[in-house]
Amino acid sequence: MANEYDPYREALVVEETTLWPDEYESWDDGDKTKVAALLHASPAEASEMRYDRQHTGFSRVITVTAEDLDRVGVHEAS
Repeated sequence: MANEYDPYREALVVEETTLWPDEYESWDDGDKTKVAALLHASPAEASEMRYDRQHTGFSRVITVTAEDLDRVGVHEAS
């Protein structure tokens, strides 16, 4: 289960990670980078997000879902 958005942890995010399910493996890396930036720009709205503790802060990890892609207006790789 994903953690809820946490303003305290968010202020300490030092790394962003995006996990892509297998159905998106054919997407171009450039497309994935653009979509990841859109998802991390509004982490409170992500369907599946967690914070992993790092030595210097937290890593925000977002797992891409179809709902997230719809939310940011992406339906398939361009």
